[in-house]
Amino acid sequence: MDLARFPRFRLCHAPTPLEPMDRLSALLGGPRLWVKRDDCTGLATGGNKTRKLEFLIGAALAEGADTVLTVGATQSNHVRQTAAAAAKAGLACEVLLERRITDAGVEYDRSGNVLLDGLLGARIHYVPKGTDMDAALETLAEEIRIRSGRPYAFPAGGSNPVGALGYAWVAGEIEAQANDRDLRFAALVHATGSAGTQAGLVAGFAANSNATPVLGISVGKPRETLEQTVRDLAAETAELLGITSGVEAGATAVDDGYFGTAYGVPTPGMIEAVELTARHEGLLLDPVYSGKAMAGLIDHVRNGTWQAGEDVLFLHTGGIAGLFGYRSTFDRDNGADSADDTD
Repeated sequence: MDLARFPRFRLCHAPTPLEPMDRLSALLGGPRLWVKRDDCTGLATGGNKTRKLEFLIGAALAEGADTVLTVGATQSNHVRQTAAAAAKAGLACEVLLERRITDAGVEYDRSGNVLLDGLLGARIHYVPKGTDMDAALETLAEEIRIRSGRPYAFPAGGSNPVGALGYAWVAGEIEAQANDRDLRFAALVHATGSAGTQAGLVAGFAANSNATPVLGISVGKPRETLEQTVRDLAAETAELLGITSGVEAGATAVDDGYFGTAYGVPTPGMIEAVELTARHEGLLLDPVYSGKAMAGLIDHVRNGTWQAGEDVLFLHTGGIAGLFGYRSTFDRDNGADSADDTD
């Protein structure tokens, strides 16, 4: 797998750590749990999108762009990392934020990722829920061309074959770290939404003839829809890489049982997962992606999906800044002593 032939703009602190979650494993019983810390990629609080952006920004620069465009929900981790990557590369950045969650409050609308988007220099355009984001993105690109700009558009989540190259790279990184520790993972579990992370992992593992099952926990789409998206994008990524071995259908599994009523809407399982992981591992998850993925992992462990003695890897996709947009979800007592603590 030759990734050196693709334009790349280095952004990521890599390799990110691979760590045991001993206390959470002991609490739940069953397999030994590990975490791949892609919350530690380093770009404006980190996250998985930094991996994709190395190749997307590389492609934009190679084409002579002066402005990058992308789309996301209000508290989009991808948009925040795109704004940071553009700043580092000396590119202008314009973003479309879809108001998918209405009446969420001022913290959701203005803090967390949104605060950082503006601080990082992105020009923000808000659009209503249900907007055709692809069409809106093209309209914005045309407006930039009219004023003599040179736009380069990234899809939602940075999830196209170029962006997925970032996680084809990570597949090899994980394999090297596992070999160093004599580990063989029974599964890799992570949050999946726009499918680029899962598709890249699947293509990368296929390139290395690595049979590690990849289980995506959907954060907002039905299983059948998302599995097809993963399969298609994994195949396109494999083709871009020149991989001829094909992608196994079982490698693109998605579980849609944990996102609740809609994307970005809190669930009891997510709240429990965020709190358990924080209080037993000192590890912060986000409410939209990694928190719901961890809820899925915890439920699978409790239901006996994997056996004692097996090793299971959780890919932490970042998104910590989004916690601040959900303060009211967690601000029940925050462990505060009921006594007067003004001393």
